[in-house]
Amino acid sequence: MDTFLNDLWKNCQAYYDGFVALLPKLAIGLLVFLALIAVANTLRRFSLRRLTGRMDDPLLARFIARLIGTAVIILAVMMFLQIVGLGAMAVGILSTAGVGAFILGFAFKDIGENFLAGVVLAFKRPFRVGDIVELNSHKGNVVMLNLRDTQIKTLDGKDIYIPNAMVVKNPVINYTIDGFLRLEFTIGLDYGADFSRAAELILKAVRNTPNVLESNDKLPNIMISNLAASTLNMTVYFWIDTFDQKVVGKEVKNAVIENVLEALEKEGFYLPAEILEVKPYKNNTIPLNMETNKTKTISNFNQ
Repeated sequence: MDTFLNDLWKNCQAYYDGFVALLPKLAIGLLVFLALIAVANTLRRFSLRRLTGRMDDPLLARFIARLIGTAVIILAVMMFLQIVGLGAMAVGILSTAGVGAFILGFAFKDIGENFLAGVVLAFKRPFRVGDIVELNSHKGNVVMLNLRDTQIKTLDGKDIYIPNAMVVKNPVINYTIDGFLRLEFTIGLDYGADFSRAAELILKAVRNTPNVLESNDKLPNIMISNLAASTLNMTVYFWIDTFDQKVVGKEVKNAVIENVLEALEKEGFYLPAEILEVKPYKNNTIPLNMETNKTKTISNFNQ
C-alpha cells in the first residue's frame, strides 16, 4: 500500500513539475493568441472600411473582410499550439479537419453546395445590393447575400431566401445592373383615330415627364403592339436611371401615363373601352329588359 501511494505521489509530483514548466509557454502562447485575435478584429474592421470605400459592392467587401479575419484566427490557434509544444497536434488538427470536411461534404451535400455557390457569387457577382433581379421566378430587390442563401424583397414586400446553389444553377435576370430600367405601358385608341398624330402627342408627353431619359440609345419609343377587337393597342417604352436614388419607377410611370392621357383627351382622341357585339341565334328575338328607377320596360329587338 505504501508503495502504491509513493508511486501515486511521484506521478502527481511529475505532473505538477511538468505543469509548472509549461506555465511560461502557456502564458506566452495565451498572450500571442489574444494578440492575434485583436489583430484579426482590427484587420477585419480595417479591411471592411477600406474595401467598402474602394468597391461598389458592400457584400463582397464584407465577405473578404470576414475571410481575412477568419484566416488570422486560424493562424492564432496554430501559433498557440506550436508555442505550448503541441505542434504535432496542430498538424493533426489540420489533417483531421481535411478528412472531416471530406466526410461532412457527403453528409451535408446541400449545405456544402450552397456554401461553395456563395463563395462563387461573392467573387463573381451577377447582382449588387438594391438591384432589381429575377431569381428562380421570384422578382425583387437584392437585400443580402451570405454563404448559404440570397435574400430578395419582392415588390409586394415579401422576403424570399433563395439557396445559393439554385442561384448559380438557374438563369439570373438583372434589370438594373447597368443603371437603366425600361418601363412600358399599353394604351388603346379608336380605329378611326389619327395614329400618327397620336404617336406624336404621346412621345411629346413622355419626353416632358421628369426623370425620363432622352439619351441617344435610351429615347422613348412607341409601336403598335396589337390589333384588338375594339381598339388598336400602342405600347409606349421609356427608360429611367436606377442609380438615382430619388427616382422611383412606379411614380415616374404613373406620371407618364397621366401626361399621356391628358394630352390625348385635350386633342379629342377617343379611348374606347371593350366593345361586345351581340348577335341573335338563328334570327330569334332577343328579349331586352331595361329598368329605370321603378319603371320597367320590356322590349324586343332584332339585329
